[in-house]
Amino acid sequence: MAPIEYLLFEEPTGYAIFKVKLQQDNIGSRLEEVQKQINDFGSFTKLLELVSFSPFKGAAEALENANDISEGLVSESLKAVLDLNLPKGSKKQSVTLGISDRNLGPSIKEVFPYVDCLSNELSQDLIRGVRLHGEKLFKGLQSGDLERAQLGLGHAYSRAKVKFSVQKNDNHIMQAIALLDQLDKDINTFAMRVKEWYGWHFPELAKLVPDNYKFAQLVLFIKDKASLNEESLHDLAALLNDDAAISERVIDNARISMGQDLSKADMENVCIFAQRVVNLADYRRQLYDYLCEKMHIVAPNLSELVGEIIGARLISHAGSLTNLSKQAASTVQILGAEKALFRALKTKGNTPKYGLIYHSGFISKAGSKNKGRISRYLANKCTMASRIDNYSDEPTNIFGSILKKQVEQRLEFYATGHPTLRNELAIQEALELYNENKPEEPKEEPKEEPKEASKKRKHESEEEEEPSGDEDEEDNKEKKKLKKEKKEDKKEDKKDKKEKKEKKEKKEKKEKKEKKEKKEKKEKKEKKEKKN
Repeated sequence: MAPIEYLLFEEPTGYAIFKVKLQQDNIGSRLEEVQKQINDFGSFTKLLELVSFSPFKGAAEALENANDISEGLVSESLKAVLDLNLPKGSKKQSVTLGISDRNLGPSIKEVFPYVDCLSNELSQDLIRGVRLHGEKLFKGLQSGDLERAQLGLGHAYSRAKVKFSVQKNDNHIMQAIALLDQLDKDINTFAMRVKEWYGWHFPELAKLVPDNYKFAQLVLFIKDKASLNEESLHDLAALLNDDAAISERVIDNARISMGQDLSKADMENVCIFAQRVVNLADYRRQLYDYLCEKMHIVAPNLSELVGEIIGARLISHAGSLTNLSKQAASTVQILGAEKALFRALKTKGNTPKYGLIYHSGFISKAGSKNKGRISRYLANKCTMASRIDNYSDEPTNIFGSILKKQVEQRLEFYATGHPTLRNELAIQEALELYNENKPEEPKEEPKEEPKEASKKRKHESEEEEEPSGDEDEEDNKEKKKLKKEKKEDKKEDKKDKKEKKEKKEKKEKKEKKEKKEKKEKKEKKEKKEKKN
């Protein structure tokens, strides 16, 4: 490995080029030497020498360069710095440059073919030392200047990276669906506890009213079973969806109940716990409504296709809507069935056909033979819907309704053999509906012109509207000439493209030959060294 000759340091205030003075004969010894001398400024200056420091013009330029470096691009300012301060290399003698970001190496190599970029442990240690002693190495800087520049650039860079639409934040969907699942478990366990606790007083009520929410409401209304009479019939019926028959049976069973009496303290605790169950159930309904509204804003097409709950579970399991849109249909199909998949791979058995998608109504409607086929088709449509939702600025549920129509037609195809709507026609139909519902942009009204100017234009137009016959013939000749010239230009463009392709192919062949020759030379040298 060639020794590092120069070092590139990306400061928040500019670019710095250092010349490395360290003798790099042995890898282990030079690493130990650098690591020992990093903390001491006096000994660290013996390793590096500042060649050039070019500051940025302002915070905007610093942010542009930071974004380019993060994407692995060479900006114009970095190109100018490297061109001015690095020696010009050749095929025989290349220049090695230490960098901090590996992704920047290939792009520097494209611009400067004779510069070899290294991002090894030694270059990282040297950059760490420059960062530690930056205020002393760069003269003219006051204490705290670098920290302030780093803080400002860090805030601007992170603000640009994290910038997103508040309405389209899918993190709230993930939290809401997780809380909804937890509430379902808690309400179920708490309601069972209320039934068991109140069953000591009125055991017949649990069989008459199996619904957990209504049972908790009745516990709060009845309290002591001895207080029930015919006057409370209408109030009971209101709680039981105006079902007078069940309310009469509740009153009759309360009179002949086998349960024991409870003290005031016991009844108060039972009622407090029942009130907690009712509050949790009410909050669960509010959370469900919020989740549905959020899904219609963030992923309307996905929620239209498979429903709000299944769509939210898919987003939560994938990590985000962006991750879900990047996944293939085959992975979306088995999301949620990872345990069964790995178990099948270990035992070499049949892999699962569906995961979270299984709870969709389309799969339950399909026959047992067609469940796997419809799940594969539905997963394909889910990926399309998630990509439309993620990458469109103003998503609507039009595409989701068309995709849902396709899945329904697919179910009919499995049952009756009737062909489904093709993807091209479906997308065309969706685009037509989208363009119809799209609000029209307000047109700019033309500015009023002064009367004198309008009169002049009328005179000019009247003069232009009466051309002579000779002028018509000349115009036709000029049009023919223009057509001929355009045809000739097209032919020349085609020839130029062919020549460029041939030149590229020749260059690639030459580069391949040079690479082969280099490899053969290296192999010959290695063989000679082994023999010696």
